[in-house]
Amino acid sequence: MESNLPKSVRILIIQAMLKLAGLLLLIIIAGGVYLIRDTHLKNAAYEATLATQVVEEDDDFNEEDWDKIENGIHVRTGLKDAEGLMTVVSNCTSCHSAKLLTQNRMSAARWDETIKWMQETQGLWELGGNKEIIINYLVTNYPSKKKGRRLKLENIEWYELKN
Repeated sequence: MESNLPKSVRILIIQAMLKLAGLLLLIIIAGGVYLIRDTHLKNAAYEATLATQVVEEDDDFNEEDWDKIENGIHVRTGLKDAEGLMTVVSNCTSCHSAKLLTQNRMSAARWDETIKWMQETQGLWELGGNKEIIINYLVTNYPSKKKGRRLKLENIEWYELKN
């Protein structure tokens, strides 16, 4: 189908359509950025509100108790008081619960692999000399356990089953 419009008019129409398409694309991108940013800000505001509520609801909260040790246990985290405790608290519990540390109970080699994995995939910062302190604390205070269903049966008096 041929158009009866002169070539210059056709060019102007195409240029106007391209400008309109560009403007529409810009509006879509700006809207998407706004929605993503707005959602992120709402989530951050919600989390900040929750954190404030937790502190406000805890009438017994006292900054002096933040790193309190009672009966050999760091009260806030439940970790054992031993050499390297505060290094573990400051480097590990800022991202996850101390219970994650105590339930995993790995060897030094496995902790080293896990830390490397967290650095490569989870955004864990470079620990420098703290890495050895953390691993030593965990291996010493929460050593790996042999896994099994039960203890080996000993001194059993067996009897014959009767039909």
